[in-house]
Amino acid sequence: MSGGLAYGIQLPVQSQSTLYAEPWEAGAGPDDLVALARAADRAGFSYVACCDHVAIPRRLAPAMSTVWYDPVATLAHLAAVTERVRLLSHVAIVGLRHPLVTAKQYATLDHLSGGRLILGIGAGHVPEEFETLGVEFRRRGAVLDECVDALRAALGPDEFPEHHGKLYDFADLGQRPRPAQPQVPVWVGGSSPAAVRRAALKGDGWLPQGDPRDRLPAQIGTLRRLRAEAGVEAPLTVGAIAEPLYVGTPAWDVGRRTLTGPPEVLAESLRAYGVMGVDQIQVRLRSRDRTELTDQISEFGAEVAPLLA
Repeated sequence: MSGGLAYGIQLPVQSQSTLYAEPWEAGAGPDDLVALARAADRAGFSYVACCDHVAIPRRLAPAMSTVWYDPVATLAHLAAVTERVRLLSHVAIVGLRHPLVTAKQYATLDHLSGGRLILGIGAGHVPEEFETLGVEFRRRGAVLDECVDALRAALGPDEFPEHHGKLYDFADLGQRPRPAQPQVPVWVGGSSPAAVRRAALKGDGWLPQGDPRDRLPAQIGTLRRLRAEAGVEAPLTVGAIAEPLYVGTPAWDVGRRTLTGPPEVLAESLRAYGVMGVDQIQVRLRSRDRTELTDQISEFGAEVAPLLA
């Protein structure tokens, strides 16, 4: 959409942490993901997003679950069944893989989708994942910082990208196909001081992780200050994760934190994000099954979105 807040959605089913998964998702699968992505595409959502974890340790499995679809495979599958919606990794833990491997995967995805990729990246938080894959967990921030620079080069227009850093060094190695976009947007996820600094200095966008509304203005102020001090003039797409939503009056208990009501009420609440300086909101619509969610997606796009200007 144009002229107001953009809106996207992190898809259900593909990750099933107990923090946000609905009960019906446990029995869902590929057909449900396709139906939901198509609904978001039709409803004007800016993006559909998928998470990234390689393996979940047993100690965390009860809370996080072990259901984490691979983002590249999942987004490529959904690219083939949608037309315009962008494809966001929210977020790819790129420090777990060599940048040339990541670049090969995501460049191919961008090529196949006709330039619809947004590469969301983050530091990660599961020590066992890093240790098992041979990456030092305590240095993940430094690894990510260099990964961003290496990926900028590897996802650019050059067939033979070049990067010379402390951790990664490559040149004279060709990769095709190239991304369809001249430069793939990189959105940095996370709300720690290090993540905010990384987004300000290295990102095309910022994906906060659970910041409540009252904390966002200060975070956005820090982003702008750091960017100005570094002389970065390019625009930064500022994101926010909205409270859980339900369009209309629910006939079931959607939880006290969920925003409910007619489109005008929801839109008025969400427009406050734009006043803070947010450019795009990620919405999570409560549901009891796939049909209810596709209906909510459609209603949001048709009834709420036009009021977000």
